[in-house]
Amino acid sequence: MTMPDLQTCQAAWRARDRAADGAFVVGVRTTGIYCKPSCPARHPRPENVTFLADGAAARAAGLRACLRCRPDDSARDTEAVARATALLAQGPVPLDRLAAAVGYAPHHFHRLFKAATGVTPAAWARGLRIARAGDALTGSGTVTEAMYEAGYEAPARFYRDAERRMGMSPSVWARGGRGVTIRWTVAATTLGSLLVAATDKGICRVAFADDAADLSRRFPLATIESGGDALADLAARVVAAVEVPARGHDLPLDIRGTAFQEAVWQALARIPAGETLSYAELAAAAGSPGATRAAGSACGANPVAVLVPCHRALRRDGSAGGYAWGLERKAALLARERG
Repeated sequence: MTMPDLQTCQAAWRARDRAADGAFVVGVRTTGIYCKPSCPARHPRPENVTFLADGAAARAAGLRACLRCRPDDSARDTEAVARATALLAQGPVPLDRLAAAVGYAPHHFHRLFKAATGVTPAAWARGLRIARAGDALTGSGTVTEAMYEAGYEAPARFYRDAERRMGMSPSVWARGGRGVTIRWTVAATTLGSLLVAATDKGICRVAFADDAADLSRRFPLATIESGGDALADLAARVVAAVEVPARGHDLPLDIRGTAFQEAVWQALARIPAGETLSYAELAAAAGSPGATRAAGSACGANPVAVLVPCHRALRRDGSAGGYAWGLERKAALLARERG
């Protein structure tokens, strides 16, 4: 793997970015040690820091490994998480068996997996399973067929998972959203008109658009109606997130994607305001090192602009890459976060 450039290394080190662990190590001249970028120890003065490709390079420079963050475990940790996600893609695996398969103690691997992906191994497996159920329900099969195709053995778990993660019952999903009401409004921002749409569970769509044309694409049989005054407060809070994106938000969301997409969206939400990750680093943070292109696609599939900050993802060389709502808006949002 190619070592990131100096600017990327400095930004990851300042942010203690876990996604950068394994991409390079941080050498400290005054103490003679090297650390992971995410090491929780107090930062030394920048002029005493150097960045090296890996532990071997650091040891060749006369440095020794930090006993607190154990930087030589980074590559092994990343590989273990990647192997675990591959195993979970084949079906649910008990934690003790999953940890043994990748060579870790169960309690330690549970923490490691959650730190890398934002969710536990069990939650990751549930996400994969319900995503498969959603794909099956979108086809012509029955709810019962979708349940067994997705790997469920009993209806109770299937219906409980589906209603929580899909935002509606499986039968309604299969019928294209029949019976679900999505309310929408358009608000003005300094970056252009903003569409805000919500179900009873939370915001399902935020887009720089002035109409609701795309709301009926996924659920063509849902009821799409103007929200009017009922959405005024919610829309005002979304506008505030656009105008001051560094402030963060606690808005209720009703969004869904594949397990990998949701892991990418969670990784995006963990990036500090004003900081960025490359798409490769984002893929690693989502537990799938090397899935750079897929991470970019997950950003493109993000249904709630700004609230899930996909504008914080850049190409490895620091260039903007893509953005569904225009590169000028992407640059403007980052500039606002950086003050």
